This record gives sequence, structure tokens and C-alpha cells, in this order.
Amino acid sequence: MSDGAPFSLKRDGALLLPAAAVLAGLFIGPMLYFLVVSFFKVSLFKIVPGFDLGNYAKVVGSYGPPILFTMGIGFLIASVTTVLAFIVAHLIWTRGRRFSGILLAATLLTLFGGYLVKIYAWRTLLGRDGIVNNTLVGLGIVREPIEALLYSPVAVVLVLVSYLLPFAILPLYGALRSIEEKTIEAARDLGASPWGAVRDAVLPRCVPALVTAFALCFLVTAGDYVTPRMVGGTRTMMMGNFIESQFGLRMNVPLGAAMTYLTITASIAVIAFVWLALKTVLRPK
Repeated sequence: MSDGAPFSLKRDGALLLPAAAVLAGLFIGPMLYFLVVSFFKVSLFKIVPGFDLGNYAKVVGSYGPPILFTMGIGFLIASVTTVLAFIVAHLIWTRGRRFSGILLAATLLTLFGGYLVKIYAWRTLLGRDGIVNNTLVGLGIVREPIEALLYSPVAVVLVLVSYLLPFAILPLYGALRSIEEKTIEAARDLGASPWGAVRDAVLPRCVPALVTAFALCFLVTAGDYVTPRMVGGTRTMMMGNFIESQFGLRMNVPLGAAMTYLTITASIAVIAFVWLALKTVLRPK
């Protein structure tokens, strides 16, 4: 559609056809395929078609704690990342407007290092002979290196927060830029404190961006299996690790598909809860 012309199924539908074909072929099709496969069985490493809820029953009975742990650590990482991203985006919006382009470019430059590079950098920092432990021992804060810094949930949180932060900043900064200055000035003229202006005039208008940032960080965390393996160790096994093992070494695609869909369902429930909570708490006044 252009120049206010009404929607035309023949004209505009043809323009949307390539995008719809890519979406159907690369996303909808595979998702439907694995949904069907999740009801199949495996016999002698071969998929046997049928309809059986046994895979889902096994996931609920045997993998309930890992799903809850994945949802919990995903919620923590997404919450911390979203809060930090809002603070950074707000500072760029209010304090660095003249240099906002440079600051955003600097934020995006952190993405060029690569995911695995960041993981190995954090391994170097948090390892037994890493910079953090050497500094703590050198300052006399601890007598021996802290083993729990690496191969622990703390390491997983640090790595994923640092990796996801730039992705969360962009939608939040875009939402802040759409807020007019007179809105903030009106809130201050009515006696609102700086925090009150942010709470009552800014945050309610950023709810969609907050949910977007949270959902992006949460979904990446819930599906990740590289970070828990590289810096989490055996004490931080997440659903991504179990799903990857089913599709790989165990060659049990139906069970892996059932794990995937239950993880997706739980993730959607968490995101929906956060969305409703933000809409309720940050309701415009």
C-alpha cells in the first residue's frame, strides 16, 4: 500500500508472497513437522509414526526440574538485561542526545566480536587463573581463587547478560525516542520528581518495548545450550542441553521435539505473565 491507497489483495498480496513463502518454508513448516513428530516413537533408532502422548508424559515426569530451572534463570537473565538496557537507553536519550548516534554505534560494535569469542573471554576472566581471581588474591580479599566463579549459574548469567544487552537496548531506545519532551515537562510541571516522571510518563509508553526486550532475552536464554556447556558446567544443565542431546547422541527426535514444545509453551506462559504484569503495574495514569 502507498499514498493512502486501500489494501488490494491482488496487488499487495503479491508483494507479501515472497516473505510469506520464506516464513512458511523456514519457520512454520519445520515447526509443524516437529509438532507431528513429537507424537511418534523411536524403535531401534528409527522413527515409528503414530500418536502417543508418552513423550510428553516422560518430559513432564523426568524433566520438570530442568524446565523450571531454565525458566527461572531465563527470567533472571531477561529481567536483569532489560533493566540495564533501559538504564543505558534512558541515559543515551536524556544525556547523550548530541552523541546518540555514536553511542548506539559503539553499542552495536560489541556484537561484532562474536558469541563464542565472548564466551572464551569470560572463561579467561572467571577462570581459576583468570584476571578476576588474580585480582582478588592480589588485593588480599580472598586467600585462594574462587572456583565457583566459573562453571556455575553465575557465569551463565554474566555471559548471557553481556551478550544480550545490545539487543535489548535498541528497541528500548527506539521507544524512548518516540516520547515527546513536552510529556516529561508536563509531568515535572505537575510536581513529579525525576523518578516520578520516568515512572508515570515514560515507562507506561515503553511497555511494548520492555516486553520485546524481555521476550528476546528470555527466548534466547531458554533455548541456549552453548553457554551452559562452556561456562555452566554440570551444575547448570538447561533444557537446551537436554534437547540437543536428544537430537544428537541419543537420536531420539520425537522426545527432543516434545521437550522443545513444552519448553516453548512454558516460555510463552512466562512472557505472557510479564506482559500482563507490566500492563497492570505501568498502567498510564
